[in-house]
Amino acid sequence: MPPAARKPRPRRYDPKKTRTAVAAQLAHVQEAVRALTPGQLALPTRLGDWTVRELVAHLSMAVGSVARSLERPVPARAEATLLEWPSAAAPRALDVDERTRALAGAHDPVELLERTAAEFAEAVAPEPDDRLLPVLPGAMPLADFLVTRCLELVVHTDDLAAATGTKIPFDRQALAATTRLLADTLADRAPGGSVELRIPPFAVVQCVAGPKHTRGTPPNVVETDPLTWIRLATGRTTWAEEREAATVSASGERSDLGGCLPLLS
Repeated sequence: MPPAARKPRPRRYDPKKTRTAVAAQLAHVQEAVRALTPGQLALPTRLGDWTVRELVAHLSMAVGSVARSLERPVPARAEATLLEWPSAAAPRALDVDERTRALAGAHDPVELLERTAAEFAEAVAPEPDDRLLPVLPGAMPLADFLVTRCLELVVHTDDLAAATGTKIPFDRQALAATTRLLADTLADRAPGGSVELRIPPFAVVQCVAGPKHTRGTPPNVVETDPLTWIRLATGRTTWAEEREAATVSASGERSDLGGCLPLLS
């Protein structure tokens, strides 16, 4: 029996850059939402039957979870790794939906984001990077949880832009962290060294069980851009659609990653 494929080592993120990235991407969202008309806030999104107003409320809730978690008692020990976080969303979907709708119905979206940004800045500033937060799927350091907030912000900024037809900037560090976390999640769920996934300029990972590449050009290579990768990994688009659009290049008999995606939905 062949040995089990080795999973990748956890990636390290610069906590200072991650803190800055969350604040910067939230600021981009705030600027975009300030310019929205009531009609645009009522537009549908690609997230079920949520409107733009509910999407904005969800973004506020995602970032606001940092301040709320910091108000709770400090856990005794870390319980989850960063790569376990992507699996925590699906079981909570109904609860998240209910709380999002309630928040959207009770608050003006611009004021909601302003309050969230102020609370985030005040709550995070005095806290050390290794401060444990009681979050799902288990207690994790603040520095790690902020990487997941980058992902929430980047993914839903893209949803907001798609729904409203507006161009919203992406903070480079937030985009990089999101790309890397999702690439590492794939490598964790489909461990191996037979396929090389390239997402320039942010990430390269080995994945999928099979003959391991050791030198020269890998026999199985997948390459795409960061936003296409993020949309694939989160179920906003499909492997077949992006192959047809030539936004994904894939060579080699093992290079079809469609069966491994999405990682989030």
